[in-house]
Amino acid sequence: MASFELQPFLAGLAFPESARWREGALWFSDFYTGRVQRVTPDGACETMLTLPDGEQPSGLGWLPDGRLLVVAMRQRKLLCFDGHRIDVYADLSRHAPAACNDMLVDGLGRAYVGNMGFDLPARAPFEPTVLLLVMPDGQIRVAADDMHFPNGTVLTPDGRTLIVGESYGQRLTAFDVGDDGSLRNRRIWAQLEGKGVGPDGICLDEEGAIWLASPVSREVLRVREGGEVTHRIATPEQAVACMLGGADRRTLYVLTGRVMVTPEQSRAALSGRISTVRVEVAGAGLP
Repeated sequence: MASFELQPFLAGLAFPESARWREGALWFSDFYTGRVQRVTPDGACETMLTLPDGEQPSGLGWLPDGRLLVVAMRQRKLLCFDGHRIDVYADLSRHAPAACNDMLVDGLGRAYVGNMGFDLPARAPFEPTVLLLVMPDGQIRVAADDMHFPNGTVLTPDGRTLIVGESYGQRLTAFDVGDDGSLRNRRIWAQLEGKGVGPDGICLDEEGAIWLASPVSREVLRVREGGEVTHRIATPEQAVACMLGGADRRTLYVLTGRVMVTPEQSRAALSGRISTVRVEVAGAGLP
């Protein structure tokens, strides 16, 4: 198994999450500061928007017309930003039983949104939950149930297979995508082995393998369908997201952070950071 050494790229973040590669730059949410940020390969970072009232941004995605969708975690809403103003795109509070998290928006503008399923910060007992589908006309429906903390999500380049990381299920779960966006033929894409290994943010490469951030085991893994692990990269803090980017999509951006008791502590510590490592296979598909 190849050996990799992470290189420092960007520091001084509260808790970076939900990495996306778009138009030559890495986008991410720093959810304890309420900011959505964009950083170019030379390290130039800018804040694209800040959510009001202490709201925490998580999943990011773009509609076909270029507008940005942002998951507002605690409000359980999907917000839309056109570059000037923030509007509520969909209210998920009646459908998601707990804080919303990651999201994938496909090329037709259909948004698949996960949620924790239970009050994780309060250490409530685990509860399975649903993966929601928000259609371009505003319709909200359940795409899949009995999900064990649905988190990072990818879509294969042909648009036919959706793969979701279930953090508490310690697995990657695949679905066939119907013409209407519905999910069918549920199956385990990879069952992850090892204490504390569970997917948070994930991305897909050109060979069809998935890179996943595993917070508890503090590492990034590359996994093939069926469960073979081809690469493991240790991280100094909890690995919460990863994304392939750069001009050739062979730079793996690794987002790490330290979970604090309160958001105020995270904002004071600023222990979140982004590191990079060069890999052999380029990224593929939507983030």
